[in-house]
This record gives sequence, structure tokens and C-alpha cells, in this order.
Amino acid sequence: ERGENMNKFLNYLRNNEIDGTIIDQIIKEHEPIKEKAIARYERYKASVAGVPILRREAAKFEDFETGAVRRIDDRVNNRLNNAFDAEIVDTKVGYMFGHPISYETEKDGKNKNTALAEQINRFNNVNNIADADSEWGKKAAICGYGARLVYIAPDGSERVANVNPWEVVFIAENDITEPTFALRYYTVFDWVNNESIQREKVTFYDDKKAYFFEKSDGNWTLIEKKPHMFDYCPLFGLPNNDEQMGDAEKVIQLIDAYDRTLSDASNEIEQLRLAYLILKGAGMDDEEIQQLKKNGVFELFGKDDDVKFLTKDINDTMIENHLNRLEENILRLAKSVNFSDESFGGNVTGVAMKYKLMALENKCITMERKMTAALRYQYKLLCSAWAKKSKVKPDDYLKVWFSFKRNLPSNLLEEAQTSAQFKGQVSEETRLSTLSIVDDVQYEIERMKAEQDAYDLEDSENDEDEN
Repeated sequence: ERGENMNKFLNYLRNNEIDGTIIDQIIKEHEPIKEKAIARYERYKASVAGVPILRREAAKFEDFETGAVRRIDDRVNNRLNNAFDAEIVDTKVGYMFGHPISYETEKDGKNKNTALAEQINRFNNVNNIADADSEWGKKAAICGYGARLVYIAPDGSERVANVNPWEVVFIAENDITEPTFALRYYTVFDWVNNESIQREKVTFYDDKKAYFFEKSDGNWTLIEKKPHMFDYCPLFGLPNNDEQMGDAEKVIQLIDAYDRTLSDASNEIEQLRLAYLILKGAGMDDEEIQQLKKNGVFELFGKDDDVKFLTKDINDTMIENHLNRLEENILRLAKSVNFSDESFGGNVTGVAMKYKLMALENKCITMERKMTAALRYQYKLLCSAWAKKSKVKPDDYLKVWFSFKRNLPSNLLEEAQTSAQFKGQVSEETRLSTLSIVDDVQYEIERMKAEQDAYDLEDSENDEDEN
């Protein structure tokens, strides 16, 4: 479900103002997408509602107990959740956003910061943008798409807020990174006369205004509409990929199979404690059984007497091989890796590491391109507002660049040797970008230039003193 069916409302909304009837239709069409997004997020949180194994009941067998034979397997029902889906998401988020996205701008003459750079730096600091970007990417990796709202705070500053994706409907001509319209529907709770009252709300956005609706007596009523102060729809999306699929979506059934297998194996092991005791050549009455429970000692007088448990044979090799194959397929098909695997040792070279990470890297490149498109639209929105009160121009968003750096252990010696070979062969900006210790290339160049200027000034002063 990519949500193309939402675009059937596009032409209607271009020619008609939003009303309660069309809101009802939009929400109804969006319901399957909402349910799937919520289900994926509940699974990520490992809630009982989200993970099938956590709701599993013991297997039922009709007419099993006959008086001569009694069931013991229904006394143990392990529900072991192996959260591969969460691990797949967290691995990607840590790999992509462990180093915050670097926001770079074109510079004026003499390498001075522009008004645009100052606006961006202030905006990023006020909005704790590193955390916001990481959480935005996480929701997209879980649910298939993320949502973000740009708005004007009461103090007049521009702010961003990540919105739960299942609450949002995007109506776009091409891509949800640049929607024509967007709708958010959600529930709030108020206290009235010491009672909790639930209220359903909708906020609809076009390129000029925000429309606020509330549900009463089963109908949506327009409460207020006001300009949102941007020149485009301020509620926009981040697709995880073109299909808007979560990272673990293709391997959910494999994860369920792993949960069942490990849970059943654990059941078998625990049921050993419930197995029947066999006494060969000896008998015990009730009093002797109670005495056995106290002292745990058997007395066997006959030469052929024996004591053992009646247990099922457990083919542990088959179980282990099955679990290993499931885990291998889960990680391979989800394009993820297990960084705790011993193959990720300290002696892995840079090229060898790249081969191990190729599938994960390819997946991250897809999301990086989607995020670049979404962030460029974000700055298109912001520049449309900044242009109204500063020297920033509306099309200055085209001068903003987004740099992603993967979060991996660094081999500084190898990097330094490689960087030294690049000196004079490529630009200093490109050369410095190969070093993991350099987060902001432009800032590093400015610091290097400032240090060089200070050394030159010191040398010239020393020459004057000598003369």
C-alpha cells in the first residue's frame, strides 16, 4: 500500500475547499495504511498486541487425556520474542545517523558565512535537529514512511515536529516528499467535570492555510482556518523506499518461524522436568514418593533395578541448523548485518568491510536519496518563510547540501595514509571528506586557514624583530 489511492482526491481538492464529507472519505481510504503502520510500530516496541508469539496459546489436542495417559506439554508454553525486526531497524539507524547529517551551504566571497548559513545553524540548534532527523529516519524504517511538520512557534521561530506516520495522509502529484495537500487526524483527551473526554481532530494543510476540524455528533465541523506562513504544504513525508515498505516487512514470516522454533525448543527442554519417572524392578507407594521428594535418594537392592526418566529425544542439531538458516535468511533478505559476529574483527580492512556491508549500504543509499529530497523540500519551506523577514531568497534552498557519514569504527592510520596520497591530486575539501575525524569539512578548512594565517602573522612579526 503506497497510498496512490489517496491521489484520487487531488483534482477535487484543487478545485474545491476541504469539507467534512471529503475528510470522512480520505480517512476511510487511509485506514488499511494506518493499521499496517501501527502494527509495524507495535511490533518494533515488542508489545503483546504487535508480536504473534506473545499471544500464542498451548496447542490443543482433543481427547488426549484418557485416564491412562496424561498431558504434560500444556503446562509449559514459552513465548520467546526474537526482535530481529527491531535489530534490523536499529542497525540501519545507528549506521546512517550515528554521525549527524551535515548541513552545508554555498559561501560568499572570502569564505564568509551567508545569512542562509546563519539561519540554518540557528534552526538546527533550536530544533535539536540531529535527534529529530534520527527519529524521523527510524519511524520511516519501521513503518515505511515518516512524517514531519514545519510550523511557526508562538515566539515567531520556525520549528519542526516529527508526526506519527499513521496519523498522516499525503495527497501528492508525484512524491510524498513534496505533497500538494496533507491531512493529520488524531485524538486528544480533555478533563471535563473530572472525567476524561475523547475528542477527534483533523488538521488539513494546503499551500497557504491550515484548516482545523473537530468531530461532533458524527460529523466534522470546521473550527478555524488560518495562514500557516509558508508558501507550500508544511506537512510532508519521508519514504523509506519507493514502495514505502518497512525494513523488516519482507522477513516478518521468517522472524515468526524463528520465534516458534526457539519457543518450542525451550518448551521441550523445560518439559524434561515434567517427564515420567520409570522404576525398573522396584515399586513405590505414596509414602515412599513423599519421602523421595524430601531426601532425593533411591535405594536399589536388585541387580537389575534401575531408575530413569521417560523423555522425548531432542534433535538439537536439526534445531540449531534450522535456527541458523532462519537467522541467515532474515539478515540477508532484510539487507542487514550482525555487527557482533566474529567476522567483524579488528583486522578487517576497509575494502573487506565494504563487501560485508554492501547490502546494508545499498539499502541506506536508497533512504539517503529519499531523505535528501525531503530535506530539500523542508528548506524550500523554510526559505519561503525566511525570505519574508531576512536577506534569504526563496530559492536559496538550492544552495543547501546534505552530507551523510556512516557510523563505523575508524582505522585512522589507514585513513591518514590514504588521505596523504590524495594531497595535490584532489581538492582539499574532497581529501578532508575521506577522514572520519572531520565532521564538518567547511569548518575544518576555515580552522586550517585561520591557523595558517596565525602562523604567517607570527613568522612576519618574528622577521621584523630580527631586523
